[in-house]
Amino acid sequence: MGIRVILSYSLVFCLAAAAIHGESVAGLKWTAPAGWKVEGSRPMRAATYTIPAVAGDAENAECVVYFFGAGSGGFVEANMERWKSQILKADGKPADAQIVKRTVHALPVTIIDSTGTYTGMGGPLSPGATVKPRYRMIGAVIENPSGNLFLKFTGPVKTVTQNQAKFDQMLQSFGKN
Repeated sequence: MGIRVILSYSLVFCLAAAAIHGESVAGLKWTAPAGWKVEGSRPMRAATYTIPAVAGDAENAECVVYFFGAGSGGFVEANMERWKSQILKADGKPADAQIVKRTVHALPVTIIDSTGTYTGMGGPLSPGATVKPRYRMIGAVIENPSGNLFLKFTGPVKTVTQNQAKFDQMLQSFGKN
């Protein structure tokens, strides 16, 4: 009986992990762009993609799809403000950010786009985060009845800029299962 209990817990854990990882979560599915490398699972991330650096950039970019659960993750406006504060101008103040709202497959989406010095997420999950100059961040919150999804595409300016159309293509692919 003990082995059955362990196997049952293992099966439940695997099914829960499968429910939040991959290209489907919270009743939504999407298609990752060709050429973006799918990374392994990580806490709070439904998906993580590595985008190869373009010529002239020293490091890769990253695109993450976060899902924290129904009713979690904060209000859209609070996330936009927090993300604004993660990209700074030379004087240390938040860089200018463009924020637009649109609808994708009947889902409200708010998008932020900012360029400057990226300070990372901060907080207990990323101690000792490195400040990265000449970075660009495109973030999006997809409002979903089963829980909001948070997309964050960050990396060197040239790499993000040359992959912006792929990010937009992925964003447009989000729809209900």
